[in-house]
Amino acid sequence: MDISAAKAALRKAALARRDLITDIESRAFADRLAKIGAGLVAEKRARTASAFWSIGTEPRTLPLLQNLARQGIATTLPVMQGRGTPLLFRLWREGEPLNEVKWGIKEPLESAAEALPDLLFVPLAAYDKAGNRLGYGAGFYDRTLAKLRALKPVTAIGVAYDIQEMPEIPTDATDEKLDYVLTNHALIVCK
Repeated sequence: MDISAAKAALRKAALARRDLITDIESRAFADRLAKIGAGLVAEKRARTASAFWSIGTEPRTLPLLQNLARQGIATTLPVMQGRGTPLLFRLWREGEPLNEVKWGIKEPLESAAEALPDLLFVPLAAYDKAGNRLGYGAGFYDRTLAKLRALKPVTAIGVAYDIQEMPEIPTDATDEKLDYVLTNHALIVCK
């Protein structure tokens, strides 16, 4: 099996697992993410942090964004610029308007200021303990992390449920590693 087929099979299995998460588990993880995620931002002394706008069964990130804003951290959401390009980040706080774009993702308006995050909470389909991340297949975060890491030190924290862990994620030269994975039960320091 080639790497693309292997990734597709793992992605399908991991997302099927994630679809089994109950609403109670989802709410509990949102609270955990808001508390522990904010602690990581403080520990890393990040002045600007990015989280993704949750869609479908992804872990809920709005409580995290709210908590960070209460702590005076500048919060951003990613904005897609087109297939094959890195994401850019625009400042956003709860209550500010958003555009709904592809896949139901919400993004800040073009009038929102751009900012480079110091720390990113990253969505994923699957992960392994070595920090390998399997995304949704478009490579947005790999290109984005590569670009940001070429500019400055950046911390990448994958956000997932324990059941999305795989023994090993196949990788290629374009895949960027995570520094941590924050799950509903653990904080994994990736090696």
